[in-house]
Amino acid sequence: MKKLFYISILSFLCVSLSSHSQGRKELEKRRKKINKDIKKINSLLFETKKEKTNALDDLKDLSQKITVREQLIETIRLETEELNKEIKQNEKKITVNNTELKNLKADYADMVFKSYKSKSQQSKTMFLLSSEDFLQAYKRIKYIEQYKSFRKKQAQKIIYKTKEIERLNDSLTKKKNQKKVLINTETNQKNRIESEKEEQEELVSKIKNQESKYKRQLNKKIREERAVAKRIDRIIRAAIAKANKGKKGKAKKGEFLLTKAEKTLKAKFEQNKGRLPWPINGVITRKFGKQPHPTFKSITINGTGLHIRGKKGDDAKSIFNGKVLSITKTDKGTKSVMVQHGDYITTYSNLRTVFVKNNQNVTTGTPIGKVFTNRVTGKTELLFVLSKNTQKLDPARWIK
Repeated sequence: MKKLFYISILSFLCVSLSSHSQGRKELEKRRKKINKDIKKINSLLFETKKEKTNALDDLKDLSQKITVREQLIETIRLETEELNKEIKQNEKKITVNNTELKNLKADYADMVFKSYKSKSQQSKTMFLLSSEDFLQAYKRIKYIEQYKSFRKKQAQKIIYKTKEIERLNDSLTKKKNQKKVLINTETNQKNRIESEKEEQEELVSKIKNQESKYKRQLNKKIREERAVAKRIDRIIRAAIAKANKGKKGKAKKGEFLLTKAEKTLKAKFEQNKGRLPWPINGVITRKFGKQPHPTFKSITINGTGLHIRGKKGDDAKSIFNGKVLSITKTDKGTKSVMVQHGDYITTYSNLRTVFVKNNQNVTTGTPIGKVFTNRVTGKTELLFVLSKNTQKLDPARWIK
């Protein structure tokens, strides 16, 4: 009964420890991912040489870095909690094993003592010779063999249990060391974030002192972006109308009339939702959709796509197979390329040079053009827009 109790306790501890390990592995995976994000943010947002800085942009970049670092600190905290649970489970498991080992040793010692006592009173030979008949002698031989086998098994159990306790002790030491590393990492991250928050406060103070100036700059930028968005919408409508010319059937206004091949392409594009590659390897500096400005909450900004910061010399690449629908040039000299994937359109804007031609077929990863780098700010930023016909979609839901 006692043996069954220990087995049930050990089984429970094993299951609990396994579930904690799975949770901690996910947290460890998340921590490594966030660490990579911080390195990328440092590389793309803070190591670029700038001839001229803008406090609003600097504050936005710094706030993004602080947000990611806060996520890292929270993940480390959760990982430490899971590790604490594993350590406690390990300690309980060691206690149960030690108790079981103690009982095994006591049982074995008792068995050896009784065996010795038995030998002193009567030898094995006499025990066998005193049998009344052959059958009883045979049974006594079998009993002696079973007794020896049982003793051997008990000894093996003691050796196994001893090794199991050693393994658990080694695991416990390892987990405690991991905990120390995590606590040191968390302390280090908290010190860094305090320094970054001081810098953040300085920038906020600077902006507040010249609030009207920065608001004027911001509103001007918003108006320019709205004009660009309207221009892209007009180009998309015109491109759809042009693509539909000569095709049989009737399409709704602002929608593609698809051929059989284009319908197949559309279906494949949809099947890859959430798994499509990024157009450039970078950091998202502005999300899709309406959102309050990170500094001036009263001002609403509307992201028509994703603003992705890359590094100087980066090429924008097609995220899926398709056909170049349109190539346009802005007043400032930068270029935009639209690629059709059935009735989906991906737009790659703020390109310095373009590598493709109208109606050219492209595949996943085909270089579309080189992203423009602003010589004054040092920023290399791609505006990536995704539409279904004329309806804007959130690209973040489609890329990996």
